[in-house]
Amino acid sequence: MRSIIVHAVVVANQDPGITPNSSGLPGLPALRQMAGALLTFGLVACVAAFAVSAAAWALGSFNNNSHYAGKGKTGCLVAAGAALLIGSANAIIRFFSGINVG
Repeated sequence: MRSIIVHAVVVANQDPGITPNSSGLPGLPALRQMAGALLTFGLVACVAAFAVSAAAWALGSFNNNSHYAGKGKTGCLVAAGAALLIGSANAIIRFFSGINVG
């Protein structure tokens, strides 16, 4: 059993020498453009969700409807959190792709 664990550790520590490159696939610029368009679409959707949630929050508070006001608050927080994640997607992926395990 011990030799299996030692062999697994030795295999895990070997570097295959593969790194990401930008010339390996045809159509990579088009894929990057589509990913950028998805980021833009996601941010526009977050703005729309935030506006609708803020309106629900305001109307719920104005009409003394705590359910709608609470859902509006939650919607605002979710839309803001989603916009934060979408906006920082490049930095998050760049950070985690640079971590060397082992």
